[in-house]
Amino acid sequence: MSDYHYDVLVIGTGPAGEGAAMAAVKQGMRVGAIENRGVVGGNCSHKGTIPSKALRHVVKQIIRFNQNNLFHHMGESTRVSYPKVLKSAKTVIPKQVDLHTGFYNRNRVYLHIGEASFSGENEVRVRLPDGAVETIRAKHIVVATGSRPYRPADVNFNHPRVYDSDTILEMNHTPRHIVIYGAGVIGSEYASIFAGLGIKVDLINSRERLLSFLDDEISDALSYHLRDSGVTVRHLEEYEKVEANERSVTLHLKSGKRLRADALLWCNGRTGNTDNLNLDAIGLEADHRGQLKVNDRYQTDIDYVYAAGDVIGWPSLASASYDQGREIAMAINGEECRFVTDAPTGIYTLPEISSLGKTERELTEARVPYEVGRAFFKNTARAQISGEDVGMLKLLFHIDTHEILGIHCFGAEASEIIHIGQAIMNQEGEANNINYFVNTTFNYPTMAEAYRTAALEGLNRVNRL
Repeated sequence: MSDYHYDVLVIGTGPAGEGAAMAAVKQGMRVGAIENRGVVGGNCSHKGTIPSKALRHVVKQIIRFNQNNLFHHMGESTRVSYPKVLKSAKTVIPKQVDLHTGFYNRNRVYLHIGEASFSGENEVRVRLPDGAVETIRAKHIVVATGSRPYRPADVNFNHPRVYDSDTILEMNHTPRHIVIYGAGVIGSEYASIFAGLGIKVDLINSRERLLSFLDDEISDALSYHLRDSGVTVRHLEEYEKVEANERSVTLHLKSGKRLRADALLWCNGRTGNTDNLNLDAIGLEADHRGQLKVNDRYQTDIDYVYAAGDVIGWPSLASASYDQGREIAMAINGEECRFVTDAPTGIYTLPEISSLGKTERELTEARVPYEVGRAFFKNTARAQISGEDVGMLKLLFHIDTHEILGIHCFGAEASEIIHIGQAIMNQEGEANNINYFVNTTFNYPTMAEAYRTAALEGLNRVNRL
C-alpha cells in the first residue's frame, strides 16, 4: 500500500528495538523507530544493564585495591562514597548513546522522539515533546518498549528513602544500612555491590533459596559468598508494609520482623511498558504484568504487530532481546526464524555467575545418566596470578555419549568463560562432546584451562565406574 510511511516501525530503541531495526534495514526495508527518552538505548543503556554493570565494575576495582597486600603494607585502603562511585559509572552512558545513535544515522533509520500509542489498524500516533502529534502508518509494527520496576501501590516510592532499581541510580548519599526486598537477579547483584562498598545489607528473599533456577551448587556458592561479604540473607519472608520517615525506613515482614535501615531498595519484579500504548485501539491485550504474548515468530494476537525483549517476559536478557529483534526481521521477510531460548544466563554479582543448559536437579528428575566434572579456580595458574581465585567451572555430561548437557560457572569473568563451552555445546551430533576439551591444546596460563581440568576430572569419574 502506498500510504504506508514504513515497512517496519519499531517502538523502542533498546536491544530488541535496535536488533529489529538494523536487521530490517539490512534486508532492504524502510524502517522508522520511536523513542520516548530523547536519546536512543532504552532502559538497558540508561537505567539497567549498562549503568548497573559499570557500577559493579567500579566497586570491584575498589575491592581489589583494598584486598591487595601491597597497599596493605603501605597502610593504605580506601572507602568511596556511593555518589562518587555512581558518577564514575555513569561516564559510560554517553559513550553508549553516541555508539548506538551512529547505528541509526548510518543505516538511515528515521528516529521519532515522543510518546507512541496505537490509534488504529497499522497506525501509531507520536506525541512530540512540544505537544504536537504526528501519525505514522506502517505495514509491520514491532513493540520493543522494555520494562520497568514493579511498584506495589502500598509502597510510597516518592519518599526519599525508598528506591527501585531505576531510582537507586540517582541516590545522592551513602547509606550505612540498606534493606533490599527481592532476591532475584537484580536484588542479588545490588546486594553484592553495596556490600562491596562496606554498607550493611539485608537481602529479603520470598523463596527457599537464592536464584532457584540455578544449579543448586552454584546457588549455594552465591549464598555463601554474599554472607561472607557481610550480607544478611533472609529466606521465606514477605513484606507486610513499609514505613518511612525523615530518619529511617522500616520494612515490616509478615513473620513479625521489623527491619530498620537508612534506605530500602525494592527489587521485586518487573512490569512491561505497555500501559501507555493504547492497545485497545487495535484489540490487543497485555497480561497483569503488562507483558505481551507472542507465537514462535514473535507475532502477537494481531498478526502485523510483533514484540520482543522484556515486554514479552522471559528470559529478559539484553543479549536475548537483541537476537529476538533480529529474528523478527527474518519473520517479517518471510524467512525461517529462531525463537531464542538458549541464551546463557549472566548474573553480575561479585563474583559473577553464568550458566547454560540443564542443572543437576533437572537431569536427576529426568533420569538422565550424567556425570560431573569440576575445576576450582584456586587451582588454576591464571586465577592465582590475577588474585581472583574464588569460584569454579562445572560441566555436566552424559555418561555414555559424553554429550555436554550443562555448563555452570561461578567466579571472575564467568560470563566470558561460559562462551567457550557454549560453542562446543551448540555443535550437532558427536561434535558436542566433552572430549574436545581434553584433545585440544589451550594457551597457558588462561582461565580456559579450567575446561580441560573439569573434563579430565569428570572423565576420570566415568572411567572408575
